[in-house]
Amino acid sequence: MRKKPNLIPRMEQCAAVQVLEPEALRGRWREAYPGFREIRLELGCGKGRFTCRQAAQEPEVLLLALEKVPDAMVVAMERAVEEGISNLRFLDRDAAVLPELFAPGEVSRLYINFPDPWPKTKQFKRRLTAPGFLKLYAELLPTGGELWFKTDNEPLFQWSLDTLREGGWALRDMPEGTPMTDYEARFTQQGLPIYRIVAVRP
Repeated sequence: MRKKPNLIPRMEQCAAVQVLEPEALRGRWREAYPGFREIRLELGCGKGRFTCRQAAQEPEVLLLALEKVPDAMVVAMERAVEEGISNLRFLDRDAAVLPELFAPGEVSRLYINFPDPWPKTKQFKRRLTAPGFLKLYAELLPTGGELWFKTDNEPLFQWSLDTLREGGWALRDMPEGTPMTDYEARFTQQGLPIYRIVAVRP
């Protein structure tokens, strides 16, 4: 991701859709944002194509978008502001700190779209579907909470299926017609396969 010019002023212009201190809202998200049916979280929103479309489709749901690369997140934030999406907030954080941001059961669904596959065997702990991360998600979600996962990387997908099964997660097909990410739109135009699954917390 290239460094964006004027990053700080651009983020400041989108301050209305960013949560600067999410740690202070741990256990209090529903209190801070009343009136929403549920709270969902996207890990790694990138430039926000999926993020904005998903939020716009379900205005009764509060969607929180986690992104550790500000140069990508600012583009997503600008999209949200330009489109006037009121049920979307952005968090400049890494997925490793999720327990510091949310109390157990506070998030009903997680979205992971086209994460870095970390293909080397010794890098497996960095994959967002690695056992360590799945443990964090299980603490975050209530029983029956869902993890929606998409990737274009078949080895990562097959590895993730095995890891999810070993962790006791139930698997089912993802409904058709979910919003696309920028990557997904590009890969689909090229005729490349997209692998998707919904995992349900045991």
